[in-house]
Amino acid sequence: MWTTTASRTAYENAWIRVREDQVVHPDGRPGLYGVVEVRSPAVFVVPVTAADEVVLVTVDRYTTGRATPEVPAGGSDGGDLLEAAQRELREETGLAAATWRPIGAVDSLNGVAAAPGQVYLATDLTEVGGDEAAAEGITAVRRVPWAELVAMVGRGEVTDNETLGALMLAAVALGRVRT
Repeated sequence: MWTTTASRTAYENAWIRVREDQVVHPDGRPGLYGVVEVRSPAVFVVPVTAADEVVLVTVDRYTTGRATPEVPAGGSDGGDLLEAAQRELREETGLAAATWRPIGAVDSLNGVAAAPGQVYLATDLTEVGGDEAAAEGITAVRRVPWAELVAMVGRGEVTDNETLGALMLAAVALGRVRT
């Protein structure tokens, strides 16, 4: 079991806090551990159309220097998680969903971060328009049939681990894989 013997804030802003902890490892050795704490939980949305397609956004990520296909997602800003998921879907895709289902909680980068999130399945989609996508770095919104999505994953085109986890939870929730 890990033991924290001292802790200090190394950096913080409105979205994250970086903490440096002096620790005792489970084997008794002393050490230092850096932890990124995300201030508010994230939400991840797997929107599925009536034609059984998954709506993905392509996001130009500053952190990795490349654009990647992802599920719509974002921070909750400390508010209601379902309302945040609804907002992110609208802002990133121009869609609204009549049916929402929470399908799982996730912890992102749990080796270095305390970054909880909630995944939602969104169905019964309608176009409502939205103009936030460009500001978010979104360069494309597309509808991908499940078979093509699985092929994209197999080809290594989907590299965002949060998206991969959200898609697995959706596949389980929709009965596409057996538990």
